[in-house]
Amino acid sequence: MSTLPHLLLALFILPPLAHAVDRTINPALNAQLKLDATNLDRHATLSNDEAWRFDFPSQQKYTFSPGSVVNANAATFPALTGIGMTIAMLNLGPCAMLTPHAHPRATNVVVAITGNTTSWMVGENGVGTVRVDLVAGILTIFPMGSLHAMQNNGCENAQLVSALNSEDTGTINYLNSLYQLPHDMIRAAFGDAGLDVDELGKGIPAVGTGSVLGSDECLKRCGLNR
Repeated sequence: MSTLPHLLLALFILPPLAHAVDRTINPALNAQLKLDATNLDRHATLSNDEAWRFDFPSQQKYTFSPGSVVNANAATFPALTGIGMTIAMLNLGPCAMLTPHAHPRATNVVVAITGNTTSWMVGENGVGTVRVDLVAGILTIFPMGSLHAMQNNGCENAQLVSALNSEDTGTINYLNSLYQLPHDMIRAAFGDAGLDVDELGKGIPAVGTGSVLGSDECLKRCGLNR
């Protein structure tokens, strides 16, 4: 059996999938905001000051253990309906990572607030990997539909802010999506008919709070266990 397909599949499987699925908290309010004809109508609908306030730390998914992606978007913060933006708080505990994913409906701009995080991005076939070290004040761009991932390299928490130009960005977690395809096709795509796809796929978790523990090298350096 060829070693390369196993290494490639392991690259995607060892770090489980990241991004949380947002549920719409007030569909009736979203619908009304879409019907409002004027800005005055919109303000009448959003007449409570609290409707204009989003508290990231109070959100259920907000954690650094191992981390989280907390989105302020049309689903979680109805005031963003029709605005065309999502703002996300990215919390990465020590050695935590966001695993390979893409946003099919938005370009993603990320700026580091604290910590030492590295991002990787692949734009399309024929384009090499773009690596950016994200320390405080450094910004990078993930164009719409690009494959990207990131890891906190440090033994302390890291925090980043992510801005996307859609209030409904969509997220495709690549391993969850891959394992919805027939497994004989997955084997064929890796060029290895003997690859035990079923066994390798057992470790892929459901979509969670948005972050998982990263590389063994970082965990060992920081004295952490998986």
